[in-house]
Amino acid sequence: MALPALIAFDLDDTLAPSKSPLERSMVDALSRLVAAAPVCIISGGNHAQFQKQVIDPLNASTHADLTKLHLMPTCGTQYYRNVDGEWQRVYAELLTTDEIDRAAEAVERRARELDLWEAETWGPRIENRETQVTFSALGQSAPIGAKTAWDPTGEKKSALRDAVALDVPDLEVRSGGSTSVDITRRGIDKAYGMRRLEAATGVPLAEMLFIGDRLDVDGNDYPVVATGVPTLAVTGWEQTVEVIERMLAEGCR
Repeated sequence: MALPALIAFDLDDTLAPSKSPLERSMVDALSRLVAAAPVCIISGGNHAQFQKQVIDPLNASTHADLTKLHLMPTCGTQYYRNVDGEWQRVYAELLTTDEIDRAAEAVERRARELDLWEAETWGPRIENRETQVTFSALGQSAPIGAKTAWDPTGEKKSALRDAVALDVPDLEVRSGGSTSVDITRRGIDKAYGMRRLEAATGVPLAEMLFIGDRLDVDGNDYPVVATGVPTLAVTGWEQTVEVIERMLAEGCR
């Protein structure tokens, strides 16, 4: 497996366990990969979540040069680069107050109608991420075991997504992580993020590689497929470490 010109990753269940920091073996592998090629991480979490899961572990464990690391929180609706040691936001597709309010109202009402408004949660169910409204059925801080067991087939999220989409046709409604539904401005998704990445870096989409755990039709990584970016599906962060090691073993282009 040769080293692509740029490698993009999903975050949860691709680089790290859901909402958890990078494991030690991933920190080591990712640090060496960033030294060899530009890397992008694009996921539904906000920048604070990226800080906790990715930036802090890398800073604590390595001296990696992060100037080649591109961060795209909230499904590519925001873009950050490391300039002179500081993370600077390049752009943000901010939702209006009206869009945020309508999205939050619709997702709560439909969740209650579908009996998906759970009594026991860990943290808030609905989060305003400025460029994205996210509904997490079990709360933002639910344990991994509970999240995995909540909707193993994806049927609950799909039903909620379809219902909410009817209420806010001017917005984009997508299945997110294992228990979440994400709402952004229409046409703003991971495909949008990848195209913005192409414009920012000058690397053609065809020369990139996207790695994610939800490249199925109902998955939040699926929009990337439409861009023509080569993709690779993984089943967890452990497999991603193996993929990175194979790419590094091939050496630089």
